[in-house]
Amino acid sequence: MVDVVVVGSLSMDLTASTETLPSPGETVIGSLFTMVPGGKGNNQAVTCARQGVATAMVGRVGRDAFGDAIRAQLVAEGVDVSHLTTDPGNATGIAHITVDATGQNFIIVVPQANHGLSVEHVRAAAGVIEDAAVLLVQLEVRLEVVREALEVARKAGKTTMLNPAPALELDEEILSKVDICFPNEVEAAALTHTRVDDVHGAIGAARVLLSRGCGAVVVTLGAKGSVYVDDESVLEVPGIPVPVVDTVAAGDAYCGTFASTMARGSEVGACLVRATAAGALAVGVAGATTSLPRAGTVDELLRRLGPLAITKH
Repeated sequence: MVDVVVVGSLSMDLTASTETLPSPGETVIGSLFTMVPGGKGNNQAVTCARQGVATAMVGRVGRDAFGDAIRAQLVAEGVDVSHLTTDPGNATGIAHITVDATGQNFIIVVPQANHGLSVEHVRAAAGVIEDAAVLLVQLEVRLEVVREALEVARKAGKTTMLNPAPALELDEEILSKVDICFPNEVEAAALTHTRVDDVHGAIGAARVLLSRGCGAVVVTLGAKGSVYVDDESVLEVPGIPVPVVDTVAAGDAYCGTFASTMARGSEVGACLVRATAAGALAVGVAGATTSLPRAGTVDELLRRLGPLAITKH
């Protein structure tokens, strides 16, 4: 029995750290280079596994050393890779990341084998999706793949979650299949064509997405916390002040932890609090999968902090 199925991207993250991000045409000297498995789908699957829930990954890698390394890591984390296929005609996806001293980043994603993931691959994985409690998808794979995965899970009565990153124009047909949507403030603004730079803007954007079909929306606001909105309630969770090393995969830590906590049957408030703690822990460690916290680390942070105050609007 699988608790969470993640349908999404896998990549090798090539990350350069530098004091300041370069301007167009400028060359800067870097201070550190790392190469670790990443991709939003991969990061979220690893997060779910590290939170202690049975997780399956539906995705595609190339027949190359990067693909082998990503597959090996997922296996080591205990993720079911029965539906992680190999594309003989495309290389494994790449993410080129530059991070400055404040933790802000620029990311260029080259999908490659990720765009070889097809509707047929999702249909082949229908059995595992139908058996899971939660489906979690993102937008680094083709939109028809996302649509099919949501449709399979929705027909089976499963909880569907969408992290709309990178932000794309989404129609009501897709949004109406999403139980919980997880945009950050930039994505929420792009999806709704509204200004989102504080809690009130986040609530407004969330309500636009509700009107377009989403069952509920969580807008993450970085250090300012997050806001949950559905037809009956608005909940605000504060951020946790932490030193920032880089913000790569912090959103994936949040989404994966929320999904895994809900798959265990927890209420929304508990999911929000635990996801907030996981995201805070992720920004304190460099890299993608290297920064994703394990369940015990999240537990320890929440023990030290005590209960996070959830504000009802």
